[in-house]
Amino acid sequence: MGTVTVGYNAGGNYSALVANYPSWNPAATWADGAVVANAPPQANGIMQLTGGTSNVNTLTFSTAVVNPVFAIWSLGQPGLSASFNFIGATPIYVAGGPSAEYGGGAISVVGNDVFGSEGNGTVMFMGTYSSLSWTNPSSENWYGYNVGMTAAVPEPETYALLLAGLGVVGALSRRRRA
Repeated sequence: MGTVTVGYNAGGNYSALVANYPSWNPAATWADGAVVANAPPQANGIMQLTGGTSNVNTLTFSTAVVNPVFAIWSLGQPGLSASFNFIGATPIYVAGGPSAEYGGGAISVVGNDVFGSEGNGTVMFMGTYSSLSWTNPSSENWYGYNVGMTAAVPEPETYALLLAGLGVVGALSRRRRA
C-alpha cells in the first residue's frame, strides 16, 4: 500500500500537533508485538487534545485503511477519568500500560468508548475505514493520540488459495516422478 495522508477536523475543539513528544516508551505499552509491531516514533509527535465538549473530531484517510490503530497517551489524570467516545466504530484493546513521562496504567475499552485515568495504550478498529470520528466529553489538562496502520494480514481465502495451489504443485511434482 502506498502513502496514506490523513486530514483532521477538530470540530471546534482545541487541538495542536506537538512535535517530537512524547517518548512513546516503554514500547510494550503501545505495541503488543503481534497486532502492532512497534510504538509510534517520537519524531511523529502527537495530536494534543483537552476535551470537555460534545464537538465531533474526525480523521479522514486519503485511501481507505484496513484495521487502523490509535495510540493514546496520558488519557485523564489520577482521580479524573477522560474518554474517547468513538462514533460508528468499535475499538479493540491491543496494548496498554504506563508511560515514561507520567506512569499511569492501561486504558480500558467499553463498547465504543476508551477510558483512562492517566491511561495509555493502543486500540485497533477491525474493518476498512475512510474516516474515524469521536468526541472527548471530559475536560483535562491534555492528552493525545497518534494514528497508524497494522501490517497487512492475508485474508483466510488467501491462505486457502495458497494451500490449494501448493497441493496442485505437489500433485504435479509427484506425477512427473512416477
